[in-house]
Amino acid sequence: MDAQDLTLDEVRARLADDIAANAAFDGWGDAARDMAADAAGIDRDIARIAFPGGAVDMIDAWFAQVDARMAQAVPDPVMATLKVREKIARQIEARLEAVAGNRDSLRRALAILAMPQNLARGAKLGWRTVDLMWRRAGDTATDYNHYTKRTILLGVYGATVTVFLDDESAGFADTRAFLQRRIDGIMRFEKTKAGMLKRAAHRPSLSRFIGRLRYPVA
Repeated sequence: MDAQDLTLDEVRARLADDIAANAAFDGWGDAARDMAADAAGIDRDIARIAFPGGAVDMIDAWFAQVDARMAQAVPDPVMATLKVREKIARQIEARLEAVAGNRDSLRRALAILAMPQNLARGAKLGWRTVDLMWRRAGDTATDYNHYTKRTILLGVYGATVTVFLDDESAGFADTRAFLQRRIDGIMRFEKTKAGMLKRAAHRPSLSRFIGRLRYPVA
C-alpha cells in the first residue's frame, strides 16, 4: 500500500518503531517523528497529524506495538499449555525482549510519562498492558479480583522494568531472576488469599445469626 494511502492508525503503527529508535538520540520529539516519516516515505505533516498529543502519543503507539509483539511471541496455542505463573512470566519476558534494543528510548519514555501532567496517561498505558496480560492468561474476573490482580501485576512489571533498564548481565539474567522472585510472591499471595476466602465462607455469620434472632425460623 502506498504510504500516502495509509489511515492515521496505520501511520502511527508504521512509524512507532522508527520513532522509538530515533528517540534514543533525539528524544521523543519532532525530530524523531520527522526522521521516521522521511524513512517511511510519509509526509511530515501527516505524521504530525497522526500524533496530535506529541511525545505521549508517540510513546502510546510504540507501547501498542510492543504489546502486539508480546502476543506474537507467546501466541494463544502456547499460552494454553502453560500454568498461570508461566503465562505471566513469559509475557513480561517477551515484552522486555521487544524493547531490549531501545532501552535508552524506554528510559526517556518513562521519564516523560512520570511528569505530573502525564501521570494519568502513563497509568492508563500501564493498565492497558497488564490487563492484556491477564486476559491472555485466561482471567475473567469481574469483581475486586479483577482490579487487585492488575494492580499487583502493574507493580511487579514496573519494578522489573526498573531492574531491566540497568541490567548488564548476560541475557538479562538478573532481570529474569528478579521477575521470578516477584511472581513467586504473587502466587503465594493468591494462595493465601484463596485460603482466607475459603475459611471465611465457612465462618459463622454474625449478621445471619442476628437475623435469626429477630425473625426465627418457624
